[in-house]
Amino acid sequence: MNDRGASETAFVVLVPEAEARVAALRQRHDPAAALGVPAHITVLYPFMARSLITAGVLARAGAALRGLGAFDFHLSQPRRFADVSWLAPTPADPFVALTEALVRAFPAFLPFGGVHDHVVPHLTVARGDEPTLQQADADLRAILHEQGPVDAHCSHLSLLAKAGNGWHEWQRLPLDPPATEGAGPR
Repeated sequence: MNDRGASETAFVVLVPEAEARVAALRQRHDPAAALGVPAHITVLYPFMARSLITAGVLARAGAALRGLGAFDFHLSQPRRFADVSWLAPTPADPFVALTEALVRAFPAFLPFGGVHDHVVPHLTVARGDEPTLQQADADLRAILHEQGPVDAHCSHLSLLAKAGNGWHEWQRLPLDPPATEGAGPR
């Protein structure tokens, strides 16, 4: 997330379970944290201007997510892009499925504006130059070694909206409850 405009929105999976482990690192090294964006995995950004999001748009997004169930995941693998240190969710496929479902429903809105060839779900921990990222990686590995992986649950998507100089959760779109093994007619 950046500072492009006050009408920006984004679909994300908030990961409150990660806050205790990554909040200090994110506050130091991720500009989005300073704008009020909590630990998250981006599903679709940028999305349409907030002023264009109607009840019909939200209903279409909800319909696109129908059939995609809530899921558990964990974060234990630090990874790197050129200028970003991040945590990889396992499994990653449910996040990709969420993105693909929303893109099918809203083909004019591609993840990160279409600048990347593949969707790589990730929780950004730090942005910066090589020395900054090396230190953030070392800190992150130490935290995970001490406290273990982050076990998390996704039951909904959050629609974040930019207002003024910060972001806030504006809407929630629930995912289907997880399928119960062996469920069926009795």
